[in-house]
Amino acid sequence: MTAGRALGTAALLLLAAVSGAQEESEPAAPAEQPDTVLQLLEFIRVEAEQGSRLNRARVERFREARDERQRMLEAVTRELGAEKRRSADLNRRYEQNETDLADLAERLRVRIGNFGELFGVVRDVAGDTVGEVQSSLVSAQYPDRVDVARGVAQAEELPGLEDLRGLQLMLLEEMAQSGQVVRFTAEVTDPSGRKTPGEVVRIGAFNLVHHGKFLTLDPDSGAMKTLPRQPAGRFLAMAEDLEDATAETVAMAIDPTRGRLLEMLTHAPDLTERIRQGGYVGYTIIGMGVVGLFLALWRLVVLQRADRRIRAQLRSPTPSGDNPLGRILGVYEEHGAGNLEALALKLDEAIMREAPLLERYQGILKVFAAIAPLLGLLGTVVGMIITFQQLTLFGTGDPKLMAGGISQALMTTVLGLVVAIPLVLLHSIVSSASHRLVEVLEEQSAGMIARRAEDAPGDGQPG
Repeated sequence: MTAGRALGTAALLLLAAVSGAQEESEPAAPAEQPDTVLQLLEFIRVEAEQGSRLNRARVERFREARDERQRMLEAVTRELGAEKRRSADLNRRYEQNETDLADLAERLRVRIGNFGELFGVVRDVAGDTVGEVQSSLVSAQYPDRVDVARGVAQAEELPGLEDLRGLQLMLLEEMAQSGQVVRFTAEVTDPSGRKTPGEVVRIGAFNLVHHGKFLTLDPDSGAMKTLPRQPAGRFLAMAEDLEDATAETVAMAIDPTRGRLLEMLTHAPDLTERIRQGGYVGYTIIGMGVVGLFLALWRLVVLQRADRRIRAQLRSPTPSGDNPLGRILGVYEEHGAGNLEALALKLDEAIMREAPLLERYQGILKVFAAIAPLLGLLGTVVGMIITFQQLTLFGTGDPKLMAGGISQALMTTVLGLVVAIPLVLLHSIVSSASHRLVEVLEEQSAGMIARRAEDAPGDGQPG
C-alpha cells in the first residue's frame, strides 16, 4: 500500500515534470488518463522517453547557443584585439602627425614670412608701376593697361600667378614701347579746353607731337593737352619734320624726363614775368635804358650824317652851312682878310660852337650808364629786405614765400647790368665818333691858319 502510494506519487511528479516540459516546448495535448498500473507505467515510460528527448534537444540547443556565443565571443575578442592594435597604430600616427604638424606649422610660419615679404615687394613694385605707367606717355595710346598694376597694388592677399604674369608683361611692354615711334589717333585738348581728334606721334616714352606742337599727358584724366608754352622754334621745326618724315632717319629732340621738362615750361616765367619780378626799380632801370638807347642811336645817326657831310665838304671848295666844317670855312672866308691872330680866335670860337653840338647828350648817356648798376644794387637791397621780412613773419618752412624778394633782388641786378653794359659801349662809340669829328674840325682849322700864315707872314706882326 505504501509502495503503491509512493509509486503513484512518483507517477504524479513525473507527469507534472513531463507536463511542465511539454508546456515549455509545445502546447500540451489532452492526456489520456491510464486505467491500470501497467498502462500508467507504460505511460510514464513513454513520457520519460519524450522528456529525455526534449531534454536532449534542449541541451543540444543550449550547447549550440553556447557554441554560438563562444564563437561570437571569439569574434568579438578578435575584433577587440584588432581595434586595440588599430588604436595603438592610430595613437602612433597621432603622435607622428602631431610632430609633423608642428614641423609643418614652423615651415608654414617661415614661408608665410617669406611670402609676406614677397607680397610687400610685389605691392611696392605694383604701386611704383602704377605711378610710372599712369604718367607714362605710352598710356596715351593704351589707357586701360594700368588696371592690371592697380589691381595687384590694391590686393589684400598675395596675387596669383596670372596677376604676376600680367604685371610682368606690362613692364616688358613698357620697355618695348619705349623704343618705338608710333602714330595713332586720339583726342587732343588745346589750351582753351577744346577737344579735337587727330593723329598723334609718340616718340617712345619721351614725347608726344601733334601738328608740330608738343603735348603733355595728364596722369589723372589721361587727356593729352597741348602745352600752352612751347619750346624754342628749332624744336618745333624738328617736330614738324618728324610728322612729315618719309625717310628712315630724322633728327628729333626728346625729353629724357618723359615730359617733365616740357611740363616745367608751363611754370617757368617768360621775359615779361621776369621783368615784372623786378618791380618799380626794374621798370625804372628799363625806362632809363630805353631812353639811353634812343639817345645813343639818335646821336649816332646825327654824327654819321655829319660825318658824311664833312667828307663831302672836304671834296668841295665851296663852304656849305649844313655841316660843321662848312660853317667853319664860312667863318674863315668871312674873316680871312683880317689879322691872323683874330682869324685864329674866330676859328677857335667857331669850333667851340660846333663841338657841343657834336657832343650833345653824351653826359646823359654816361650818367645813365653809371646809375643803372646802382639802381640794380638798390633793387637787390630792397628784394633782400622783403625776403628777410618774409622770413621773420613766416619762417623758412615754405621757400616760395621768399621767392618774390629773391627774384626782385636778382632781376634788378641783372637789369642794371644789362642796361649799363650796352650804355657804356654806346657812350664810348658816340664819344669816339664825336671826338673824331671835332679832331677833323681842329685839324682843318689849324691847316687854314697855317695856309693863311704862309700867304701873309707879316700879318701876324704888330703894326
